[in-house]
Amino acid sequence: MKLVSAAKLRRAQDAVLKMRPYAEKLQYIMSNVTQSLEEAESPYLVERELKSATLVLVTSNRGLCGAFNTQVLRRAIALLNGELSTLHKTGKVRFVCIGKKATSWVLRNGYPLQSSHDELFNNLTFSESVHIADSLMADYRLGNTDKVVFLYNRFITAASQQVMEETFLPMRHEVQAQEYSTEYIYEPGKSEIIENMIPLTLKTQLFKVVLDSHAAEHGARMTAMHKATDNAGELLKALKLSYNKARQAAITNEILEIVAGAEALNG
Repeated sequence: MKLVSAAKLRRAQDAVLKMRPYAEKLQYIMSNVTQSLEEAESPYLVERELKSATLVLVTSNRGLCGAFNTQVLRRAIALLNGELSTLHKTGKVRFVCIGKKATSWVLRNGYPLQSSHDELFNNLTFSESVHIADSLMADYRLGNTDKVVFLYNRFITAASQQVMEETFLPMRHEVQAQEYSTEYIYEPGKSEIIENMIPLTLKTQLFKVVLDSHAAEHGARMTAMHKATDNAGELLKALKLSYNKARQAAITNEILEIVAGAEALNG
């Protein structure tokens, strides 16, 4: 399993590292552009009073990957008991699950499950992830939810993952202070650009999140299997030592019995 995860990790790591610069730059540009926009120009920029929320949990379909899934679920519990406690008590927090471990946890605890997308990791492509983003965006646009938050593991290295909590909607439109301001010329027009680019940015953000989690999963599983192999080796050595001690004790007892028997006959 360690070797399989190592092979899959290489492909997943390449995919997320290639995707990150594009996604981050696109998000930065859109954050810069939306500074000059009125909220009415895009429904995804509108910040409403928080009356309902959607948590998107991204986990794996399988276990044997250490604390990979547990970390995400613990963060979800912290949110439900903290910032979203009032909404949670009234059943206003719904869950969208990507990964069987998240789905089973939500169902086991009786939380409102809006949708489950466990099959996404079977064919992880941008086109397959788009319908999830479209569904979340439609819910927000129609007022079915006032906030959408992603909980997932960000890939750092093969042995390190970081649990992330990212607001998907409403779309953030703050930018870091710059020494200069960027002025954009809109072609064919401002409304056309905004209408197409904001949804694309959101879809790209979701795909990056899933890629991050996918790479982090294989890194976590590879590390967990490496530790399991080391632990099994140490256990084997300990058992072998115990076996040799027991065997030596049994041989010694037999020799003592033979000697005692021989002395009894001579006596």
